[in-house]
Amino acid sequence: MSANTTFRPDIGRSAKAGDGRWVENGKKSAASRLRTPGRRRGVPYLLLGVLLVLVCVGAFVLISLRSGDRQPVLALARSVSVGQVLAAQDLRQVNVAVDPGVAVVPADQAASVLGRPMATSLSAGTLLTPEAVGGTAVPAAGQGIAALALKPGQFPAEVAPGARVSVVFVPGPAGTATTPPSTSGVAWPAVVTSVNTQPGGQDTVVSVQLSETAARQVAAVPAGQVSIVLLAAGGN
Repeated sequence: MSANTTFRPDIGRSAKAGDGRWVENGKKSAASRLRTPGRRRGVPYLLLGVLLVLVCVGAFVLISLRSGDRQPVLALARSVSVGQVLAAQDLRQVNVAVDPGVAVVPADQAASVLGRPMATSLSAGTLLTPEAVGGTAVPAAGQGIAALALKPGQFPAEVAPGARVSVVFVPGPAGTATTPPSTSGVAWPAVVTSVNTQPGGQDTVVSVQLSETAARQVAAVPAGQVSIVLLAAGGN
C-alpha cells in the first residue's frame, strides 16, 4: 500500500531567498504597499513648499525695488504763511516716491531754503517746492490783498493761512454806512494769506486775497462792518 505524499510550498517563506518583497507571512509585502502611497502624498507638499519660497522671494524683491524709488525730501512740519522766513523747526524730512518732473527740495539741500521767505502760504505736511520759497508769489495777476481788522466774534478761531473764506458785509449802527460798496452782493469769496493777532488784546488783522475789484470794495468798507465766514475746501 502506497502512501500519497503531497508537497506544498511553505507559504511562510519566500519563493526566492533573495527576494525581499516576500517574507514570512507576507508582512513585508504589506508594509511596502502601505509606505508607497505615503511617499506619493509627500510630493505635493514638497511642491507647495517650493512655491511658497518663490512667492516670498518675489515679494521681497518687489518691496526692495519699490523702496529704492523713494527719496528723502523736505516737507513742512507746521503751517507757514506768505512772507514768513523759514526756520529749521518749520521743516521735516519725509521719504516719498517722486515722479520725474515733479519739483521737490531734496533733504540734503535744506540749507538752500533756510532763512528765506515763503512765496506762498502752505499747510503742515505739504511737500516743499523750489517755487514756494523766495520772491512773493501773491497776489497773482488780477488778484489783490486786503487787510481786515477784526474783533473777537467777527471771524472763526479756526481761520488760518490758506483757508477759503467769505468776507461778509455787516450793516453798521445808525449814522454809519448801511449799504455795501458793491451792487453785486454783500459777500466776497477770498483766501486767507495771514493772521496776525495784535499785542494787548487788540484787533486781529486777517489778510485775504480776492480779485482786484473785490479787494478794492472790501478795503472801502468801514472798520467793524465786515465778518469772515469759514468755508469748506472748494466752497464759494
